[in-house]
Amino acid sequence: ASPRPTGSPGGGRWNWAGLLLFVCDSCFCTSSLSLTFPNIAKHGGHKNGRRGGISGGSFFTWFMVIALLGVWTSVAVVWFDLVDYEEVLGKLGVYDADGDGDFDVDDAKVLLGLKERSTSERTFPPEEAETQAELEEQAPEGAEAQNVEDEVKEQIQSLLQESVHTDHDLEADGPAGEPQSEVEDFLTATDSDDRFEALEPGTQNNGTDKKQIKWKFSLSLSLSLSLSLSLLSVKKKKPKLLNKFDKTIKAELDAAEKLRKRGKIEEAVSAFEELVRRYPQSPRARYGKAQCEDDLAEKQRSNEVLRRAIETYQEAASLPDAPTDLVKLSLKRRSERQQFLGHMRGSLLTLQRLVQLFPSDTTLKNDLGVGYLLMGDNDSAKKVYEEVLNVTPNDGFAKVHYGFILKAQNRIAESIPYLKEGIESGDPGTDDGRFYFHLGDAMQRVGNKEAYKWYELGHKRGHFASVWQRSLYNVNGLKAQPWWTPRETGYTELVKSLERNWKLIRDEGLMVMDKAKGLFLPEDENLREKGDWSQFTLWQQGRKNENACKGAPKTCTLLEKFSETTGCRRGQIKYSIMHPGTHVWPHTGPTNCRLRMHLGLVIPKEGCKIRCANETRSWEEGKVLIFDDSFEHEVWQDASSFRLIFIVDVWHPELTPQQRRSLPAI
Repeated sequence: ASPRPTGSPGGGRWNWAGLLLFVCDSCFCTSSLSLTFPNIAKHGGHKNGRRGGISGGSFFTWFMVIALLGVWTSVAVVWFDLVDYEEVLGKLGVYDADGDGDFDVDDAKVLLGLKERSTSERTFPPEEAETQAELEEQAPEGAEAQNVEDEVKEQIQSLLQESVHTDHDLEADGPAGEPQSEVEDFLTATDSDDRFEALEPGTQNNGTDKKQIKWKFSLSLSLSLSLSLSLLSVKKKKPKLLNKFDKTIKAELDAAEKLRKRGKIEEAVSAFEELVRRYPQSPRARYGKAQCEDDLAEKQRSNEVLRRAIETYQEAASLPDAPTDLVKLSLKRRSERQQFLGHMRGSLLTLQRLVQLFPSDTTLKNDLGVGYLLMGDNDSAKKVYEEVLNVTPNDGFAKVHYGFILKAQNRIAESIPYLKEGIESGDPGTDDGRFYFHLGDAMQRVGNKEAYKWYELGHKRGHFASVWQRSLYNVNGLKAQPWWTPRETGYTELVKSLERNWKLIRDEGLMVMDKAKGLFLPEDENLREKGDWSQFTLWQQGRKNENACKGAPKTCTLLEKFSETTGCRRGQIKYSIMHPGTHVWPHTGPTNCRLRMHLGLVIPKEGCKIRCANETRSWEEGKVLIFDDSFEHEVWQDASSFRLIFIVDVWHPELTPQQRRSLPAI
């Protein structure tokens, strides 16, 4: 059995890792010494014969003896398999970054950014589940941890560079004059699975000796990386959740928390409820109960249980002597869960309290600004972000939201630098499709040709389906093209009915225009550069407007036969009138889940046209145009009289019945 030194928190695991790191360091030193002192072996011993005393020469001799002993000890550790590398690496599985279940050179690649992280979920053996849970609990929140990780990555990179040269010394049999490989080549060279097979006991294979040495050296390097990562975990700031009293019942709290971490939610709820009953003054017990109720609400899909969790978070934060970190975490989670339930005003009150308690925390102020935006209070949100930017001018999160507000106020040119610099900062919360959407839109409106560069970047980062198709609420895999034919949609009966009855639909629309112009409401989405554009809506989000249908009863009766449009909760059915001199900015609809039909009712002979993607068309009276409005489209009305069309949105034909029933309305 491997020795397990006592007196260290990590036990044998980290001491073995430290030993192997020393092995690596000894090898580095040996390589350097052999280059600097090539004749040491020939000229060892006392310079002037058998003289006593510690002279400079004898000191140097003893130094070299000790150094060589270290070298040969290192060789022995590797050559005679004194360390069970597989066992050590298994215990380092908590640093598995590529999802293969252990810590190896591939994980080093991921940590250094040389390889993409695996999307598969990591799993841990039962005996390591507790270790992983504790590591997750210690993980910090926010950007502070990322800065520390970057520092460690730089140290790891330096170590890798140094080790590459040593490995090249081991591989000196290669052709002379070949250039040394880069770090990536070095790591890739150890990727093959056949290099991870240990020799059977008692067998010799000269052809694989160098592979074994290189493999073990790479493992030693991996262990060195793990030590650097352990330093990272030490640097991370762990939230302090225990007050003096809670420290006296830490064992009981930990036992209940382990149940929660292992997914035994019902048992954990009971455990924390018992702790709260016995120790009602314990903030940590109350916070644990809130977390368990939160988890149970997710598991049971229960709003009632979630409401209990929200109240328990409040109770935990309100207890006397509650640690600062616990108060902050409790109230932040309370606010998030209130937003989830749609309790925006309650969430806003919680955020306001957080900012009062922690006035110097700009992250909380940023969250408060979002709370105001969710309430539709852009002015208050703007004041919050101005305060943040006065204190931290380079706060990317505040910049993108401040730019968003400016654009909503139609201060287009002013919004651009804030949106642009905020996205470029890379701060958490800034890589969001909405900000690329609004930055590109603002640039288009001021004639800045860089707009499509940002759309392209948004597409590359997965926010847009393409440069042209920039809707944000999508279902993946649906057929995408700007223009459609009736046959392609499968809604030929609807199209035939619209075209057969176009005059009836037109006449009812004209009657509404003449008798009750107030029913046509101006477009209110800030899509017009200039002109006059109004709409009269019969169905919105799959709901019939009964009062509106009184003005166009025959049209509404006609449409009720077609659930693909009246049941489309992501669309509308409406009349649209546009007067001469109107230009609608290039824009996209919110979702790829619908197609839009335009039935021409009153169309001037010239001057009216619509562009979708890179193709421009015109309307015809009594004919239906079908396009996907999630693609960029633009409208011009340069005729001498008004243009009237009838807009009918339908579900995308590839959506399943289940999707049509379950997709939230837009």
